[in-house]
Amino acid sequence: MSAGNGNKNGNGYWGEIERNWREAVLDLKDRVAVVTGGARGIGRTTSYALALEGIKAIAVVDMGDDVDEICVNANQKLGREVLVPFRGDVTQREFRRQVFATMEQRFGPVSICVPAAGVTRDRLAVRLDKTTGEVDMYPEEEFRRVMEIDLTAPIYWGLETIASVAKHRQHAGKGRWDPNEGIQGVIVLIGSVSSAGNKGQISYATAKAGLEGAQATMAAEAVYYGVRCAIIHPGYTDTAMVRALGDQFINTNVIPFTQLRRLLRPEEIAHAICFLIRNASVSGQLWADAGWHPAP
Repeated sequence: MSAGNGNKNGNGYWGEIERNWREAVLDLKDRVAVVTGGARGIGRTTSYALALEGIKAIAVVDMGDDVDEICVNANQKLGREVLVPFRGDVTQREFRRQVFATMEQRFGPVSICVPAAGVTRDRLAVRLDKTTGEVDMYPEEEFRRVMEIDLTAPIYWGLETIASVAKHRQHAGKGRWDPNEGIQGVIVLIGSVSSAGNKGQISYATAKAGLEGAQATMAAEAVYYGVRCAIIHPGYTDTAMVRALGDQFINTNVIPFTQLRRLLRPEEIAHAICFLIRNASVSGQLWADAGWHPAP
């Protein structure tokens, strides 16, 4: 039946498939992106992956001293200047605005954002000394710092991206987005399997769960300007942050409960992020967890 329909419609049938296939994938060649935490782990790999996908320019934002060197080396490998380094604290408003202003002036509106910078401060929320009876509670200052970096900062880097697209549309005399225009921008927040709750991660799990509400709200509002917002929940990935947990923890609490029986690779998460960016039909949440479930 399908073959008959294809023969009946001839080239028009297959031509429509080809057109729809091309339109299903967001063209990145004229796009400008911002990736925080871009000099290491998932952020670094995603920056390079977007460059391989042909994106116009990427602001690679990181606090590390090596962000400039990383971008220079990557650009040499790519054969073009696409990664633009910015060194600073992602929680600082003026720094964030400087990054966007510089990228907008040099390359045009920023329409893609992957705020991947994050930290963990893991320990039990309440620890009781059975000998003295004293209670040691999770430090409030550490909780607030994790919230700033892992929850507040990603939201505002995303909001800045929506604002960049909105301003560009206003200058072009455009109002509410029409689907015939195609997708105007994409934000991909970095959640975690810990958002469902994970022993020893009261601050990190809270921040990642908070991003789910932010994603749903931003998606509902930003579509007015044609901007999509999604969130990916990676499992335990082979990054410096995860390796800092120690081999004993990883081999005892992670590997046995992961169906792949290994840590995920940053490249696998970056591939999933690029998929979220380029395919407009995928919205909401994507779990890239390799079947990991916490120990009972």
